[in-house]
Amino acid sequence: MATFKVFRSLVKDSFNVITQGSLRYHLWMGALTLVMLIGMYCYSIQLEEGLSVTGMHDRVSWGLYISNFTFLVGVAAAAVMLVMPTYVLKDMDFKQAVLIGEGLAVAALIMCLAFVVADMGGPSVLWHMIPGIGVFNFPNSMLTWDVIVLNGYLFINITVPLYILFRHYQGKEAKKNVYVPGALLSVFWAVGIHLVTAFLYQGLQARPFWNNALLGPRFLASAFAAGPALIIIILAIIRSSTDFKIPDKTIRKISIIVTVAAQINLIMLGSELFKEFYAPTHHSESAYYLFFGLHGKNALVPWIWTSICLNLIATTILTIHIFRRNNILLYFACFILFIAIWVDKGFGLIIPGFIPGPYGKIAEYTPTGIEIAVTLGIWALGAFIFTILAKTAIAIETGRLRYKETAVVKKDHYENTVLDTDKA
Repeated sequence: MATFKVFRSLVKDSFNVITQGSLRYHLWMGALTLVMLIGMYCYSIQLEEGLSVTGMHDRVSWGLYISNFTFLVGVAAAAVMLVMPTYVLKDMDFKQAVLIGEGLAVAALIMCLAFVVADMGGPSVLWHMIPGIGVFNFPNSMLTWDVIVLNGYLFINITVPLYILFRHYQGKEAKKNVYVPGALLSVFWAVGIHLVTAFLYQGLQARPFWNNALLGPRFLASAFAAGPALIIIILAIIRSSTDFKIPDKTIRKISIIVTVAAQINLIMLGSELFKEFYAPTHHSESAYYLFFGLHGKNALVPWIWTSICLNLIATTILTIHIFRRNNILLYFACFILFIAIWVDKGFGLIIPGFIPGPYGKIAEYTPTGIEIAVTLGIWALGAFIFTILAKTAIAIETGRLRYKETAVVKKDHYENTVLDTDKA
């Protein structure tokens, strides 16, 4: 009962924290709420009229929703690049950023699940994926493995930070023997969620564009570049707008992770291009469509070449030590790298896998306004959830949010100690 009382107090105090703030904070939350409401309205249209209101069709059955899902799985997995140095390697320079990274993972995973629901047409069909009720098809289907790893990783990233923050809220240190096993498990689980997602595509024999042995490793490399890049941008915003102290050396170390991952990602991209174009076969048609267009169809060509150029610029800036130590250039490089990988792992990966079709038919895909609005609404949902989580975590970590009875006990103890000293 005592624990429940403290938890109830934490929820109440957290609600007070997230409903108070500066004008800029309220404008930010208001804007996110507006975008979410627009997205919900467009989603209601999709629920009423079906997926016919989207740009997807029989030839291209995965579009903007699954593109964002694939990308966000990597963003969620990137939290491991902060968890491992903090909890495994005992590098305390990452300690200030690890809870922010885990909060980002939670928000990204919730967005992943929301995109899957949107792509399935609506929540009414989710019962098919519930073990024991629907046709879960475990362990044969790779999709069932994806469901397990995503929900398992979400559970880990909620419970571990919640336990740490709950202890800190009471003014106590978190017990390592409680949270460290979960943190260690999350390291392996993070790798698993992105590899299983890659295996989903690799296992589709009828889609040769995805039958690439480098797909899994490249998923990880791009995730460990884009995710930490986003974390650097978020940390920069947090330390400029709050009293949460994040030292430069923390951002410097994360930037090294981004740099190495971006370099590896570029090397793998070069390897894929060599394999597709040095000795092309009829299986290279999807790659030709993506990079050069095919039979006059070239909707994705500007997107992928923009992505490659941004990737090269960002990796060059990050590789040169002087540039990387300049905060303005670092934030710029992280931003364009994030955009580049979003395009590459989104449109650049999903859409070409369906083009051309099994009989050579080329049917291009263009997202509709409904799809774009729903997508923006889900991104706003993720940003809204992350803002709430980060604001609460920062309040607890800076000591502004504490369990009141704990504070009273400490005050009484201090006053009694002073009285005893005076008597002596």
